[in-house]
Amino acid sequence: MKKVFLSVLLILFSMSEIANGETKKPVQSPDQYEEEEIGNFDFLYGNDAQGFDQMEMLIEEAFSHLGTRYRSGAKGPSAFDCSGFTSYVYKQQTGIFVGASSRDQYARNTPIRRDEIQCGDLVFFTSPHSGHNVGHVGIVVDVDPVTLEFTFIHASSKSGVKLSSSSDSNYAKRYVGARRILELSAL
Repeated sequence: MKKVFLSVLLILFSMSEIANGETKKPVQSPDQYEEEEIGNFDFLYGNDAQGFDQMEMLIEEAFSHLGTRYRSGAKGPSAFDCSGFTSYVYKQQTGIFVGASSRDQYARNTPIRRDEIQCGDLVFFTSPHSGHNVGHVGIVVDVDPVTLEFTFIHASSKSGVKLSSSSDSNYAKRYVGARRILELSAL
C-alpha cells in the first residue's frame, strides 16, 4: 500500500512540474560536464594560457627537487639553501633572476598583501639567526582563498626541500611578507 501511495505522489508531482512548464535539463554526457566545469574556472586563470603553463612548469620544477638536501650557501641542484632553491627554480623555468639571498629577493621583487598571494609568489619568514629581519624564503604552491593560509615549498635547514603550511606554528609566527616576481606577473 505504501508503494502505491508513493508512486501516485511521484506521478502527481511530475505532472505538476509539466503543467507549470518546468522541465528537467537534458542529461549531459560526462565530456560535456567536464568541459563546462573547467570553463567555470576561467576567472581564476584568465585567458593567459602561456602564463598558466609557465606557472605550472615552475611548480613542477620546484616539486622535482623534493627531498634534496640542505646545505648553507648551496645553489643546486644537488643541494640548496632556501634562497638558492627559489633562485634556481625561477632561473631554470623562467630565466628570471629573483635575487641571490632571501633579503635580496624580498627587496627586489614586488610587495603584495597576504590576500593577494598566488601560486608562484615568494613568501618570507624570519629565521632563528635573523632577528626580526627576513631570513627564509619559499615558493607558494597552493592558497586557501577563504582562510588565506598557503602551502609553500622551500629548502628547510633540517629536512631539505619540503612542503610546509603557513598555519604551522613555526611559520605562522615568523611570517614577514610576500613578493611577486614582476616579470612573471606581466606574462
